[in-house]
Amino acid sequence: MTGTILITGANRGIGLELASQYASAGWRVLACCRTPERAEALRKQAAMTGNRIRIHTLDVTDTNRIQALARELDGETLDILFNNAGVRGGDQQTLGGVDVNTWLHTLQVNTIAPLKMAEAFLEHVARSRYRIIATMGSVMGSMAENTSGGQYIYRSSKAAVHMIGRSLALDLHSRGIISVLLHPGWVHTDMGGADAPVSPAESATGLRRVLTGLRLEDSGRFFDFQGREHPW
Repeated sequence: MTGTILITGANRGIGLELASQYASAGWRVLACCRTPERAEALRKQAAMTGNRIRIHTLDVTDTNRIQALARELDGETLDILFNNAGVRGGDQQTLGGVDVNTWLHTLQVNTIAPLKMAEAFLEHVARSRYRIIATMGSVMGSMAENTSGGQYIYRSSKAAVHMIGRSLALDLHSRGIISVLLHPGWVHTDMGGADAPVSPAESATGLRRVLTGLRLEDSGRFFDFQGREHPW
């Protein structure tokens, strides 16, 4: 299985690992990040893989830039649109301490951007072979699995994007487009922290395995990187 994948937030962490692994597997990778000139690790991976990684400037909170990139890539096919870019929402997420501006920014990145990306690149995905829109969710956004409370900003942003992914699955089913939500695990990245037990390589490998095995009947479901389905 090879094709073309567009990955947001590809300059570090899981996004960088996904870009590297897909390119190594023979995929054409459109790697997006806010400041490519500062994305040294991504530029190094691009150089190592020849022309399989193309870097594009994209701030996912800028809807005009999203639309401009879609126009730049007019005529391209995207087998997978991977909405990976995300933020944690800062440290003030306890009851009584939530900062509204931080919350709004987190919703822009984690929730609104995936929908605007899906809208902008819908036809790119529709004309491809695999027709997958993958969005990074989290068990932190699962109603059923919330047993500890707190983390209001991050939890709400992920619960909301789960609903967006589910609605996309229903709206796009007739066009044969798969929309899935993915939990990457607790990953040892800048966001996940040093205590996280899962490496970016392990997470990305598992996510790729899940995406490879998807069928249209899986659309609208929520899987972790080990292929286990989680409740909403």
